Amino acid sequence: MTTSYNGKILRVNLTRGEVVPEKLDLNLAKKFIGGRGLGTKILLDEGVATVDPLSEENKLVYINGPMTGTNVPTGTRYMVVTKSPLTGMIASSNSGGIWGAKLKYAGWDAIIVEGKAKEPVYINIEDEKAEILPAKDYWGKTTETLIEEIHKIHPKASVLNIGPAGEKLSLIASIMNDTDRAAGRSGVGAVMGSKNLKAITVTASRSSIEPNDPTKLREVVSDCLKKIRENGVTSGGLPTYGTAVLINIVNNIGSLPTNNWQESYFDTADKISGETLKEEHLVKQGFCHRCPIGCGRVIDFKGRVIGGPEYEPIWAYGSNCGVDDLSAINEANYYCNEYGLDAISTPCTIAAAMELYQRGYITDDDCDGVPLIWGSSKAIVEWTKRMGEGSNQLAQLMAQGSYRLCQHYGVPEYSMSVKKQEMPAYDARGIQGIGITYATSNRGGCHVRGYMISPEVLGLPETLDRLTTEGKATWTKIFQDLTACIDSMGMCLFTSFALGAPEYAALLNAGTGTDYDADGLLEVGERIYNIERIFNKLAGMKAEDDRLPKRLTEEAIPAGPSKDEISKISVTLPDYYHVRGWVDAFPTTETLNRLGLDEEMLKEEALVE
Repeated sequence: MTTSYNGKILRVNLTRGEVVPEKLDLNLAKKFIGGRGLGTKILLDEGVATVDPLSEENKLVYINGPMTGTNVPTGTRYMVVTKSPLTGMIASSNSGGIWGAKLKYAGWDAIIVEGKAKEPVYINIEDEKAEILPAKDYWGKTTETLIEEIHKIHPKASVLNIGPAGEKLSLIASIMNDTDRAAGRSGVGAVMGSKNLKAITVTASRSSIEPNDPTKLREVVSDCLKKIRENGVTSGGLPTYGTAVLINIVNNIGSLPTNNWQESYFDTADKISGETLKEEHLVKQGFCHRCPIGCGRVIDFKGRVIGGPEYEPIWAYGSNCGVDDLSAINEANYYCNEYGLDAISTPCTIAAAMELYQRGYITDDDCDGVPLIWGSSKAIVEWTKRMGEGSNQLAQLMAQGSYRLCQHYGVPEYSMSVKKQEMPAYDARGIQGIGITYATSNRGGCHVRGYMISPEVLGLPETLDRLTTEGKATWTKIFQDLTACIDSMGMCLFTSFALGAPEYAALLNAGTGTDYDADGLLEVGERIYNIERIFNKLAGMKAEDDRLPKRLTEEAIPAGPSKDEISKISVTLPDYYHVRGWVDAFPTTETLNRLGLDEEMLKEEALVE
């Protein structure tokens, strides 16, 4: 049967220097779709949950979804799935660009990397051919320089790589691809660095994937494109202003975290808005492969044309550090890409350091001439570079993330993180549903594991009162389950502004020959969310890890449109567990049975015993 899966996985053992092709279990793929779902299942089955994340025993799964490389809108996403050194739990970090599609065109659904090379290496894939090559001369190179050097040898290759931050095992190191696309979160770059793996290059002869039913897929794609073009967010806001269109929107409801979440309204937010970015810096839209939206920003940076910042780093370097200098934010974001640093966790850690400086924990003697002062353009740029280089003692500590930084000074509560991963750009005191998403995200503080901003702020698919708790647990579960499917299919979350479960099910069915309806697809998403939770339980997660920082639950917003609001997570979390069929943060036997997770249930029972 023709299907949009290739049916092949490449297993690379760096310790033994072996490259071995394996068959993809199509029955397993149907049960977990691909991408995030299947990647987690592979790691769970191979015993990764209990290993040290930076040990030779950890594994990296670079995995596409069945829609990756097809003509489906945004069908280019891939996931990096591993055990996170930042959280100690599941990591599944998503990226676009073209690298994932190139891997699919080369004939591979996934790469499983295990072991550790004695010296720096890279993996070169040219269609069916795969080899491990020396990378000693590339070690220490930043992203742009590395790609220039590799293109001298592999001129048509798409390049995935780590920067110096990953080499130095920064726990907030990202994996870059195609220069400025990032699998950014959870420290996946450190895992790659721990294996002495600098890059994976892919060259492919093909440029398309044959689905199960080409005629039907064209029909469904046409319908989906029509809906994307008719939707105000995907055809208007995102293409015109990029993701930073949210800066003014979120600030105007008093939920834009400012000065490390001490406040939630930034007086000069318009200076760092998507509108200002477009007016003063934009050269053109940026598009990932197969994307009809074009939310990316290509900007003029000191006379050079480069990929610009998205909403999250603009907020995190901006209001969260008290900075309204968009040129400095552009520069700091550029250094995140060059050094391979997470562009959320890095500026959030700088913000935490600024609060530590404000309160006297960090002193001028620690700062080597660049004090961590609120609003300092110089500080956000210089400390990003220092974190990437590990150039002094404080920078090395900051490169391990805000939780470990604040814990070092005895005040972990100043880290605005969940499960030790920094939260994104929405104050959960003023947007109640996103607080459930943060607290219960399996990969730590995260907004894209259930984007409740869509109904609570943007009014899609319907408007919810952002300040109430009623019904939010059910909505959060639905969004989380649907997002798990989108991630596993190899599509972009932004399509969900215009599409729903029926459209995703129709795309998957035409591509792979499955027969899911909307409810059946959401059940797959629920299955994925539950195996991630099982992985985390085996990894040592406790019920108390589903929590928000004390600042959000004990300190009301001091001023602005959401003044006096506080997170009501103590009310919504029990509701959420009830809706999920969980007790004390973990699935019950009944829930696992209902989802057909019998093997996973045995793993969990063994742990309990």
